[in-house]
Amino acid sequence: MVPDVARKEDGSGKAESQLRKGVLEYCVLGLLRSGARYGVELLEELGTVNVMATSQGTIYPLLARLRRDGLVDTTWQESPSGPPRRYYMLTPQGEAALAEFTAIWPHFRDAVDRFITD
Repeated sequence: MVPDVARKEDGSGKAESQLRKGVLEYCVLGLLRSGARYGVELLEELGTVNVMATSQGTIYPLLARLRRDGLVDTTWQESPSGPPRRYYMLTPQGEAALAEFTAIWPHFRDAVDRFITD
């Protein structure tokens, strides 16, 4: 068995994990394009696509970094079922970062496909 493609017990291999890490922030920015969301909403939406499913231990540090980097901003809103929630929304800088990634991604994907397909 080749270690780089070995599957872990949770079903995710090293390649899948590395790819997820590389694109997760842009997926989050893409989800915020339609409006403000709170962390659990983001987790649930990412979880609808198996390879993008992640945990609170990943998403909240990512959101904190995006906030520090000025790509998202936050507001607190009352919740109908519990404590107030922190909502995340794109900043103009976040919109620009998403636009840049969106423009680059098809070329990057096509370049990788060139090398890995028969």
